[in-house]
Amino acid sequence: MIHTVAIQGIKGSFHHIVSQQFFEKPVDVIECLTFDRVVESLISKESDAVIMALENSIAGSIIPNYALIDNHNLHIVGEHYLDIQHCLMALPNQTIEDIQEVYSHPMALLQCKEFFKDYPHIKLVEDKDTAEVAERIHNNQLKHIGAIASAYAAEIFELDILAHSIQSIKHNETRFVVVKRTNSEYPEAEINKASLKFVADHKRGSLATVLNVMSDCKLNLTKIQSLPIIETPWKYAFFVDVTFETYQDFAKAKSILNIMTQGLKILGEYKNAKL
Repeated sequence: MIHTVAIQGIKGSFHHIVSQQFFEKPVDVIECLTFDRVVESLISKESDAVIMALENSIAGSIIPNYALIDNHNLHIVGEHYLDIQHCLMALPNQTIEDIQEVYSHPMALLQCKEFFKDYPHIKLVEDKDTAEVAERIHNNQLKHIGAIASAYAAEIFELDILAHSIQSIKHNETRFVVVKRTNSEYPEAEINKASLKFVADHKRGSLATVLNVMSDCKLNLTKIQSLPIIETPWKYAFFVDVTFETYQDFAKAKSILNIMTQGLKILGEYKNAKL
């Protein structure tokens, strides 16, 4: 049973919205300003689970979070896709022309940079969290300062929305994962997605051979991400997500990949949320 969940950000953040949507029963939320602090809360058993963004349909993978899950031997037990609609907000009775600086998380700024080309007078400043900026504007009554955050954050912190849906691509999804200290509790019959890590031999065709095995075992590759192995220059670990119709197909692939690759590691077995 999950009672306490750690999130990166505060109430009103997109991670907070996921915590409300994913779990069947209400959970207590621990607010953290960094993903390192999120993971620390899980390792110390301060939280039962954590929510971490892994990739965005505009900005791509959040690579450090793959490393955090791997380095601390944590397990992905679920995933959730959230439609990210960024709003520009500020204290009431101001226009966009009144705004001099806009603060937000680097990922949010990256997703909205096209919008601000029409407003060259606005300075964009990276900050720790989307909703935390909205809270700061509210608490300190900061005029001429804007935040990029969710409409929910504007509601919580009593800010006016100056522009809706300002991200570069209107259909903007982020994939979040729910992470625990132990592996999934789902029965095998309900598991149809998995996250793996492996190191392929440093020779021609080694990765292609691995991918062929996955195909032969009826696995559908939905994500592949390489990360350098710091201790071994020019050698890479691969993080892979696969979906499958039967767990038996995945079990067969696991047994073969365990022989073919170096250090095969199962980061999680869970239900595919993108059906």
